[in-house]
Amino acid sequence: MNKRKQKKYDLAYMRMASEWAKLSYCKRRQVGAIIVKDKMIISDGYNGTPSGFENNCEDEEGYTKWHVLHAEANAILKVARSTQSCKEATLYITMSPCKECSKLIHQSGITRVVYQTAYKDISGLEFLDRANVELVHLHDE
Repeated sequence: MNKRKQKKYDLAYMRMASEWAKLSYCKRRQVGAIIVKDKMIISDGYNGTPSGFENNCEDEEGYTKWHVLHAEANAILKVARSTQSCKEATLYITMSPCKECSKLIHQSGITRVVYQTAYKDISGLEFLDRANVELVHLHDE
């Protein structure tokens, strides 16, 4: 796919990830993720509590509860429960992955990550770069 057409698709999928983020019950930050393979969306996710838990992401002091799952982890785990595979897929995420999620991304076989906003700790991006995962910072336009 040529660069211009790829950018058009990247922007469209990122808009979808941004809409998905709005489904999160988290108050501090809402993050959305979409996984695309062979031009098809194979998974989606947003940050939140595991299935069956209350939808409160923050404790009484406003800190994120330890068991809250990140958007990309939720999307990868959905694929794990399906017949799909993340091998050679692209992850679109509204915030760059943390170091823990970066390990999941690499191990799942995702080869390209498109993100909108950089997370304060860029060690996740550094890890993915070292793992030869293509990184695209899709700036707001």
